[in-house]
Parts: sequence; C-alpha cells; structure tokens
Amino acid sequence: MLKVGLTGGIGSGKSEVSRRLAARGAVVVDADKIAREVVEPGTPGLAQIVAAFGEEVLRPDGTLDRERLGSIVFADTEKLRVLNGIVHPKVGERSEQLQREAPDDAVVVYDVPLLAENNLAPLYDVVIVVDTPDDLRLERLLRSRGMPEADARARIAAQASREDRLRIADIVIGNSGSLDELDAQVDKVWQDLTARAF
Repeated sequence: MLKVGLTGGIGSGKSEVSRRLAARGAVVVDADKIAREVVEPGTPGLAQIVAAFGEEVLRPDGTLDRERLGSIVFADTEKLRVLNGIVHPKVGERSEQLQREAPDDAVVVYDVPLLAENNLAPLYDVVIVVDTPDDLRLERLLRSRGMPEADARARIAAQASREDRLRIADIVIGNSGSLDELDAQVDKVWQDLTARAF
C-alpha cells in the first residue's frame, strides 16, 4: 500500500486533483468529507462544538452552520485551536478505519487540507502539493464560491504559506492553467504513484 498525502491551500484545486486520482483508481480518504461526517447531528463531535462555541453555531434544523463557525474561528487563532482539537482526532480515527479497509496493493490518497499546518508529512510515503498563486486562489474563492473577500483573505491567511507547503512536497502539481493541463499532469503523477506502489 502506498500512502499519499495530497494538500493545497483553499481554492488551489486540490479537490479537482483528488477526483481525478479517484477516477484513475486511487482509494481517496477525504479529510474534509470526514470532518463533515464527524459533526453531523447526533454525533459526539457536534455536541462538543456546541459546548465550546454555543448554540449560535447551529442552523434551525440542528445542523452545524459551517459558515458561521468559520467566521468565528478563522478570526481567532485560539478558537481555531479549540475547534481543531475537537475535530482532528475524530477525523484521524475515521481515516485509519478507511485505510484498514483498503486493499493491500492500493494507492491510498489522503486529501488533507491542513497537512503542512499540522506537520503530517512524515505520515505519508509521498506528499503531493497542488500549488496555485494566492491571487488566483482568491479570485476562485470570490468567483466560484461566492465568498466575501474579507472571509476569503482570512482563510488564505489562516493556512500555511505556499513556501511552507512546497517545502514538504515530493511532487508539485501546478494548477494555474486549464482543466486539460491539470488532467495531463495528474496522468503523469498517477503513472509515478503506480510505479512506486508496485
């Protein structure tokens, strides 16, 4: 089994790369998706978040208001630390379970947004960084996600710098071009990963 850490800043296109690797046969463990699962209504994770941040982080239907919580924690590093202390251990447990269920010869890609921030590179055989200039990431967040500029800038600032991410990269996928160009890069990376796995 080849364990691959995939990361990139918000708006870098990491999810596009993740989808393309999955289409080529990778077993993808998506930390963001798991992070949503572990805070669904009725979970211990959601109960801990409400205890830490109050009922105002809930929507009327009882689900987590991620945008409201994000605006609270991305403006306060101590509150972000509290949130990460609740969510990250639960994400880790679920990720380990999914790895145990993968075939022995799988290329397992861990889609981990905060890989650099949490010093997780040593956990993987290969680290792939999706690299996109900050100004383009900002433009994507404003255009495709409709995020207010102040929120987008705060989220970019709360993450590792490009330099910090590139420092841990074994493979860099530049994503400032077209989807066809991205696809061609992912093809080459997939060939590299399967060669390493076998």
